[in-house]
Amino acid sequence: MVSSKIWRHFDFWLIGAVALLIIFGVAMIRSAVLSSPDAGARELSRQLLFALAGIAILVIVSAIDYRLWGGVSGWLYGVLIILLVLVAVLGEAVFGANRWIPLFGGAYNLQPSEIGKFILVLGLGHYLVNNAEQMRRFRFILKTLVYIGVPVLFIAVQPDFSTCILYGVIWLAMLWAYGLRWEHLLILVGLAGLVGALGFFIAIESDEARYIAQRVVYFFLPNPESREFRDATYNITQALVSIGSGGWFGQGYGAGSQVQFRFLKVRHTDYIFATIAHELGFVGAVIAILLFVFVILRIFQAGRKARDGYGQLICFGVGTVIMFEAFSNIASNMNVLPVTGSPLPFVSYGGSSLWTFLFGIGLVESVILRHKQIEF
Repeated sequence: MVSSKIWRHFDFWLIGAVALLIIFGVAMIRSAVLSSPDAGARELSRQLLFALAGIAILVIVSAIDYRLWGGVSGWLYGVLIILLVLVAVLGEAVFGANRWIPLFGGAYNLQPSEIGKFILVLGLGHYLVNNAEQMRRFRFILKTLVYIGVPVLFIAVQPDFSTCILYGVIWLAMLWAYGLRWEHLLILVGLAGLVGALGFFIAIESDEARYIAQRVVYFFLPNPESREFRDATYNITQALVSIGSGGWFGQGYGAGSQVQFRFLKVRHTDYIFATIAHELGFVGAVIAILLFVFVILRIFQAGRKARDGYGQLICFGVGTVIMFEAFSNIASNMNVLPVTGSPLPFVSYGGSSLWTFLFGIGLVESVILRHKQIEF
């Protein structure tokens, strides 16, 4: 654990920005579900409970010396694989995807792939630090690929290709941060392209995953005259209308027609950024983006000041996850990328997602507490 003296190095700037994002999220979730039959009381109360529990997780993880996680990273990896197997056995399909394990009689759904994000950061970081002398060998790189590939295969079956891509980004980013050779990088990018193409064609032939391939096709080859195209792109069309009609200052909190008349679907999860832009306008959307920029830069700054390679990789991995997820959500809401289904960190509704991100912030704070206070 940690002595009372070291808590003075706690990065309150980072925690403050994260807290603002959570408050932002709770407020927008409330607005997004106001038009629900029960005025969204269930979603709002659950998100508040998730936030309170998440704060406790953050404090506990901060108090634990981050170096201790390396010793149990193998066990955590094994738990992740077991949970992913349980998803296949016990999971319940929602909107064509089987990603959750129902707990407490269905009162809460656990999504193991969310938890796995930072389990892989901890495990892969520990493995890289302990085998730094092998980083220039391609055989070693392939071993790390197997490490990340096993959970990716389970997640691809669910199907959840956006998380598969995220796991690949975590793997590649951490290897790059620890000295991946350029020639190895080019080989890996080529392999990723082949795997992506293969996955695309498999998805086309799969009844469960065809909609994912359609998103990609319609993104690059839009066909507005096709009814199938209009049906498949309804959500993103409504998101663009929501963002565009927000103007500079929005239509007002709780007063956005796209949100309150429920033209915008999944507005408290996948499309919560469109909800923000619609009701709070360009100014509200920019404030949210700037908060993310501040959080990400703060995390990377903590990594640069970490006392060892493991701390650096933890911060770099956590920052990469938050940056990728935030960018994916915002970009897909704006039709800059195909829709990925990535949550907006700290803002989108969901317990597994919020707890996972706060766990990651706790890891970063643990690194900070065991170094010196970061200068603002």
